[in-house]
Amino acid sequence: MTHSSSFVDAKQKRTDTRGYTGTLAISRFRAPVPLLEIRRVTRRFGDFVAVDDVSIAVEPGEFFTLLGPSGCGKTTLLRMIAGFDMPDEGQILLDGKDLADTPPERRPVHTVFQSYALFPHMTVAQNVAFPLRMAGRPAQEVARRTQEELDIVHLSDKAGAYPHELSGGQKQRVALARGLVNRPRLLLLDEPLGALDAKLRVEMQLELTMLQKNLGITFIFVTHAQYEALALSDRIAVMNSGRVEQLDTPDHIYGSPRNRFVADFIGKINLYNCSVIATSSESLRLSVAGLGEVWAPPHADVPAGTAGTFALRPEHARIVPRSQNPLMKNHLFGRVREFFYVGDVTTYVIDLDSGVRFQALLANSAPGRAKFFELGDEVAVEWPNEAGMFLSR
Repeated sequence: MTHSSSFVDAKQKRTDTRGYTGTLAISRFRAPVPLLEIRRVTRRFGDFVAVDDVSIAVEPGEFFTLLGPSGCGKTTLLRMIAGFDMPDEGQILLDGKDLADTPPERRPVHTVFQSYALFPHMTVAQNVAFPLRMAGRPAQEVARRTQEELDIVHLSDKAGAYPHELSGGQKQRVALARGLVNRPRLLLLDEPLGALDAKLRVEMQLELTMLQKNLGITFIFVTHAQYEALALSDRIAVMNSGRVEQLDTPDHIYGSPRNRFVADFIGKINLYNCSVIATSSESLRLSVAGLGEVWAPPHADVPAGTAGTFALRPEHARIVPRSQNPLMKNHLFGRVREFFYVGDVTTYVIDLDSGVRFQALLANSAPGRAKFFELGDEVAVEWPNEAGMFLSR
């Protein structure tokens, strides 16, 4: 399959845009307008504001994710893009055209739902062919394109089967094939993997990324699963209470969260109230509740006395026996309260001498059976100055 140069360059964003915040950078190509532009959109249900003054631009060929807890507004926003709901304020534009007067069936957009929404009385092939038949395509074209789509999702041998004869993963692939068969400008995916078991969910994540990469269709994906969003997305909009808290690449969302909500929502993290003691071009010196004085990376425009949050990912902390002298300036002592072994890593919950809890993560990378610290073991935890983060809100 060949791709236009615009798509090839757009897909290079996986490597070209790391370190670029906010607006997607594409090395040799930029569309004159975004494929999809959401301009200051608000949606209310009585006194409840489901989507609150949201602005987002999605580029062609992008795998874009709306991530957030239940009730944050992500599905409401997806429904407005699809045309199933309308904003009270703001505009939604596709290829620069306002979609306000375009009904759902006339938008070059298709939605894949968590429930699959397959027609139980139709075979797999008939389900996939349905959008083409509704569009009035010639029978020969319908047959050809349906077969092509079944080949892409590896379901040619199930063409004559009915939905009740399929596994969950097969049903999901049928729903994807039906959504992609008429090559929409946008494919909207509303928690499409939520009904699958953990192993199958990981397999379908790979299927999704390969499909999107090979076909070049822009995906807008809704999920509350943080690691799924990190694994699949080119960019993520983290939503909370109807607003976008941060819009960025996955590595920046995880490694440089904008505020306490984003830091806490994405992955495991230690969070403590703190205030700035002193600042320099090399570091911040913080007074951290339960930890004492801590050194952190410099933070622009943060004067002494500023209150905020100190954040540290567990994987950035090193745990050693208490009898072993810590090597780093940032170090604390405590006892192992609990540990959670999940195969590749072990997370330790430590009761520090100050009485606060601390999490540290160790990779189980040595061959053979993993060796653990035991409950009650006295340990030291330490981390480099550049590992922690100061969050001003």
